Amino acid sequence: MGRERAAERGRGHVRRGRVTTAVTVTFAGSGDAFGSGGRYQACIHLRPESASPVLLDCGATSLSALKRLGLDPGEIAVVFISHLHGDHFGGLPFLILDGQFSRRTTPLTVVGPPGTAARLADAMECLFPGSSAPRRFAVDVTELAPGAASTACGIAVRAWEADHPSGAPALILRVDLAGKTIAYTGDTAWTGAIADAAADADLLIAEAYYRDKGIPYHLRLADLQAHVDQLTARRIILTHMSADVLDVPHMTPFEQAHDGFTISL
Repeated sequence: MGRERAAERGRGHVRRGRVTTAVTVTFAGSGDAFGSGGRYQACIHLRPESASPVLLDCGATSLSALKRLGLDPGEIAVVFISHLHGDHFGGLPFLILDGQFSRRTTPLTVVGPPGTAARLADAMECLFPGSSAPRRFAVDVTELAPGAASTACGIAVRAWEADHPSGAPALILRVDLAGKTIAYTGDTAWTGAIADAAADADLLIAEAYYRDKGIPYHLRLADLQAHVDQLTARRIILTHMSADVLDVPHMTPFEQAHDGFTISL
């Protein structure tokens, strides 16, 4: 039953009785920290109709991933960060400096866990000393604690605590934009908060690092399969997969992302 429900959700559904506009979801980077399968690190590009695009996570390779697909980094209004590991956060200095050198003038908002502002300043000074000085455009950082909610550029976001140490709280995110709801696990061991964040969402983007090997603080394919009846999102797409999962794509009932994979909600 769980496998059948997962396959049905993978085909997607139209939400009845709700006026929505399309959101284009592009997995610019769908890989893990170590480039398994030759993939870029976490970088998910969300483009609502008639609004500026936003990112879910910005791993160290994100600027290259975006430019490879012809996605203009200068258009991005908000970056939502799940946690402060380099493969989810480390692309921000490059994104910001690219904006400086391309004469960006519109503000960039970064929404991340507590500690984001200090970690971003440290990362910029470590990689490019002097780069955290004033620039042509504002970089506004909003820090979001687990259990809190906020709004950035008209986009509502809620956060749950993830089970993934990163020197700061890690977040499971749920964003609402253009009438669509997208839940994102980031990196985390299984927690009931995943089901809460994904409840009746249009899309759940879930880590599936290994098939069934227990890797501390990471989500396995076996965890998703064991709890599939709790996951009421209309569509589930896997990301952040190691070679253990990528080498046997037929062994999962869920859709798998790849770099450049694009869907419309």
